[in-house]
Amino acid sequence: MKNLLLCFLLLISGNSVSQNYKITYLKSSNGNLIENQDPIWVIASESQTIVTSQNIFTKKTPFPYEQTIIDRNTNSFSQMAFLNNDNIISTKDSTALAKQTFEYLNDTKKILGYNCKKAKTIVNSNTIEFWYTEALNVKGSPVLLGQNLGLVLEMVRNGNFVITATKAEKTNHLIVPIETPKKQVDGLTYKDLLWKSRFTTIPVFKDQIINFSEASKSNDSIVRFANGTIAVRKVKFPEIKNGSQIFADITEQSNGDAYDRTGSFFLIPTDKELSFLNGLQNGVKTLPIYTNGNGKEYQGVVSTENYNPLVEMMRFFTPFGVKQYNYLELKNKTWADNVLYRQDISDLSSLLSGKEVWIGINIGNYDKGGHKVSANITIHTEEGTNAKPTQIVPLFCTNNIMEMAGQEYGTMFNNDKGLEVTFTLNKPMKNCKLRYITTGHGGWENGDEFVPKKNSIFLDGKEAFSFTPWRQDCGSYRLSNPASGNFPNGLSSSDYSRSNWCPGTVTNPIFIDLGNLEAGSHTLQVKIPQGLPEGGSFSAWNISGVLIGE
Repeated sequence: MKNLLLCFLLLISGNSVSQNYKITYLKSSNGNLIENQDPIWVIASESQTIVTSQNIFTKKTPFPYEQTIIDRNTNSFSQMAFLNNDNIISTKDSTALAKQTFEYLNDTKKILGYNCKKAKTIVNSNTIEFWYTEALNVKGSPVLLGQNLGLVLEMVRNGNFVITATKAEKTNHLIVPIETPKKQVDGLTYKDLLWKSRFTTIPVFKDQIINFSEASKSNDSIVRFANGTIAVRKVKFPEIKNGSQIFADITEQSNGDAYDRTGSFFLIPTDKELSFLNGLQNGVKTLPIYTNGNGKEYQGVVSTENYNPLVEMMRFFTPFGVKQYNYLELKNKTWADNVLYRQDISDLSSLLSGKEVWIGINIGNYDKGGHKVSANITIHTEEGTNAKPTQIVPLFCTNNIMEMAGQEYGTMFNNDKGLEVTFTLNKPMKNCKLRYITTGHGGWENGDEFVPKKNSIFLDGKEAFSFTPWRQDCGSYRLSNPASGNFPNGLSSSDYSRSNWCPGTVTNPIFIDLGNLEAGSHTLQVKIPQGLPEGGSFSAWNISGVLIGE
């Protein structure tokens, strides 16, 4: 298979009744020619048209790529996608071309010396205009649209994206299909397989149960901790090109637990003597202790000379009982089957690229059924970016992921000192930012979950930033919360605004500009006016932060 031709159409010399043409097209955006582009080639005869590119024919294009052939006798088209050396798929459509409709206009102009007419169509709210000629007695277009108009020499989308013919050449070559080993699929499958081949998917968890049960067991690849509320596994990442986009996506549904819970998708740095993995394996008491004078001991929350806290890639919150409790009917409410959380984590690339790392997921709950989750990380290569390599320094994480194994809640903000971490930079760092995630908790009327509280960040004794984290859009996610309680005032529990989170959503990090930092020791402090406890209820704040700089 590796010796297959890079194109599925061969050009051979020969005599034909009608003249054949090769048209070269270039793309421009907002009046500027797109740099380093692969010119589109359309090769047209009376009976067939191929849409391909210069690099495909010269064997310079990377995988995946595709070509299209239009059969003029049957008014159908076939597409072939080369996903890699060993995987070729194809599909055929005999109806789509006949369904295309156009508005024919009176405008005319010349392109490459040929008289052209104008046609227009609207697709998905995009206005697309075609300039085509009938002078060459062949049909073709640089895209699937407009194949039957004539020979399209220019296509304009929304007035700012243009594909223009730059050369029209006569050729004495015939277009002959080559039979190539391939998998024939339907059109929707073809698009899906081609789309998925354009990026790398790294499966992390599949239908993983996160519950509270002494019966929760580890297996050869996934290790369970804290009575099953934490699942961890080693994941190997390829080298990631600088500037690439990286996404984490998690799908969740209730497997028994009806409540809104804190979830975390995290990685465990292991570049120091101690790591969070030591706490998971040997108990929370083996983690470094943080104290601030309020009388409590907080395990593994700040970096030390020989320990790095875990890094939260994504903080998410389960809704009230999605899927498991969809039988709780309300008029005109159609509940979601699951919740999808998807977040850009490209800023953490240097912690993943070319490494084998421990990746974990946690949902804090005391339910035997718990939750069912699947998680993937996808890598999308970006070409021509000016992104600069970054260094990442994990600083703190008060989200007590080991809650069910005795890790203390983040209640240190009842003391004026709050959270304080001292870190050392061996080299200066430029354009430093704190990637900061914060959510307030305390689920009663006067708890910090429902009371806005200012977060203040200090660097080396000076206030660097302050804001009040608050979400007012929680009612938008009602259809993911079938088990949410309803109140006499007409609101549901999931409707209420909260301290930077909603049931069924991701809490996005914010990026706090810290400027350029010199080599040496620095201290970062977070202060929050945490509310007082009432009876057996108390407030806590789950905050996490990593320093990112050049």
